[in-house]
Amino acid sequence: MKINELMLKDAMIMDLQATDKKGAIDEMVAKLYAVGRISDIEVYKEGILAREAQTSTGLGDGIAMPHAKNSAVKEATVLFAKSNAGVDYEALDGQPTYLFFMIAAPEGANDTHLQALAALSRLLIDPDFVAKLKTATTADQVQQLFSEAETQQEADALAEEAANQEAAPTSERPYIVAVTACPTGIAHTYMAEDALKKKAKELGVDIKVETNGSEGIKNRLTEADIARATGVIVAADKKVEMDRFDGKHLVNRPVSDGIRKTEQLINEAMSGTAPVFHGSGQASDKEDASADGSVGQRIYKDLMNGVSHMLPFVIAGGIMIAISFMVDQFMGVPQDALSQLGNYNQAASWFNQIGSAAFGFMLPVLAGFIASSISDRPGLIVGFAAGALANTGGAGFLGALIGGFLAGYVIKFLRSLFKGLPKSLEGIKTILFYPVFGLLITGFLMLLINVPMKAINDGLNSFLTGLSGTNAALLGALLAAMMAADLGGPINKAAYVFGTATLATTVAEGGSVVMASVMAGGMVPPLAIFVATLLFKNKFTKDQKEAGLTNIVMGLSFVTEGAIPFAAADPLRAIPSFIVGSALTGALVGAFDIQLMAPHGGIFVVLLLSKPILFLLFILIGAIVSGVVFGLLKKAPEQTA
Repeated sequence: MKINELMLKDAMIMDLQATDKKGAIDEMVAKLYAVGRISDIEVYKEGILAREAQTSTGLGDGIAMPHAKNSAVKEATVLFAKSNAGVDYEALDGQPTYLFFMIAAPEGANDTHLQALAALSRLLIDPDFVAKLKTATTADQVQQLFSEAETQQEADALAEEAANQEAAPTSERPYIVAVTACPTGIAHTYMAEDALKKKAKELGVDIKVETNGSEGIKNRLTEADIARATGVIVAADKKVEMDRFDGKHLVNRPVSDGIRKTEQLINEAMSGTAPVFHGSGQASDKEDASADGSVGQRIYKDLMNGVSHMLPFVIAGGIMIAISFMVDQFMGVPQDALSQLGNYNQAASWFNQIGSAAFGFMLPVLAGFIASSISDRPGLIVGFAAGALANTGGAGFLGALIGGFLAGYVIKFLRSLFKGLPKSLEGIKTILFYPVFGLLITGFLMLLINVPMKAINDGLNSFLTGLSGTNAALLGALLAAMMAADLGGPINKAAYVFGTATLATTVAEGGSVVMASVMAGGMVPPLAIFVATLLFKNKFTKDQKEAGLTNIVMGLSFVTEGAIPFAAADPLRAIPSFIVGSALTGALVGAFDIQLMAPHGGIFVVLLLSKPILFLLFILIGAIVSGVVFGLLKKAPEQTA
């Protein structure tokens, strides 16, 4: 199957109108639906967004390859789209994106389709070919370019195969091996493979690259390949078979680095300075730093793994409990039974039981998935137990957080300890030794840790409960400013996690002032964009003004990320503007002791606020302040140009 059989002229957009990532995805998905290649817009789009959540498919150099493989796809298709103005697609190099290849693969895609998609990925590594695509003005020109490039690609492949048969790599040349893999295994896997091969050829290095793609493992590395290699490169965003590299100098990076940082990876793998990898989880601290950038980044990744799995329990459970309070308030509770609010009437009690059941998993899930991020599946049970012990022991969120890391590293210690066991006992390590000894060690350590952590937790809860006036305003301003500082990044997540942690101990008492400040602060930036585009129309393009309208919905829904395209385009003016308005809103919410019983929802949970009118008023004030400041600071389009 040729690439042009997948890249239909009817499914091309030669003048993409969108200016931001969301708009570009919507426009391309709608086109696929219009030409009958997908059956359900939402199902296919969900697959695209899930892939983007793992890492941006904006590869840099003006190219993006969003892709999904799911049941909504009727027939394998590659949609080509070209933007003349450029789109802020959150590309890896931070630059605008001009060429888009949206790949739609059906769940049962055969090898022919996948090979064609792999060929497409490899073509886009060639800068000359990409330059020609950027100047194409018609669908016919695009198809002609691909037809010529594919013919040349086939000829080059035959020539390379013949050359390899005639002259195998000699021992005099450096030799390394690599593995490339991305979660869907369609685009990045093969682009990284081709990029590594080309750069290795330029550097005079022999390389063999194994691909872990949708069509399975291709060009599998043999024991002889690995034994001969000076070093190993793993450019992957999903798990690959690692134990076979035991004792080798190994560079472990995201698949995007395999595309963009090929020379750096190859040089590090050949230098002999890369950390030595040890199988069965026995990598050294130095190796851990190599695998994920730094120790700090690794800790953040492990923490976010726990938090991301915990939040659905907190959000769903918290809203159910909050609804139980609303039901009781609506149905009426005698003055002498206010302590039973949320449980007094039968209907309220049902909601409370459901919410409490989900909420009760919050700390075990947090600790369990932190531990599993560190030590894989054996850490899960020990982490769950650590979280449960933190919950029953009164250590709260902080205790569960420490328990998760403790459980993970206890399992890593046990892996080291049991590494020398006979192979006959290999099968029972994960189902007997790790859980039993892991639970024993972690459990007793948690009983000791719970004592000081309970004191800290009780002190923090007392401090938060006693917050009022200036103290509450200052804390509210700080957390709300953090929500606006990086719009969904680590700082924003830290503030949000802190807010949900306080909600866990205050939801039964009417809600959390901290949570209210956090949500208010996160709603301001998108609404500020709307205000700025409304009051300073001459400083924004037509597309930006249209994006300003969509930010109303995002802001009211507590989707802070709606402001990202504007912040990315002009961070030095946008971010400070957002922080000013969000901090003001958070301070007002804290000063007026506004409590919130739900961890998410924006305007849709406004009835779960103690003072909903004031809450909305303060958000409006913050949005106006941020919008005016941003509008005054921003330069008009012609000045920017």
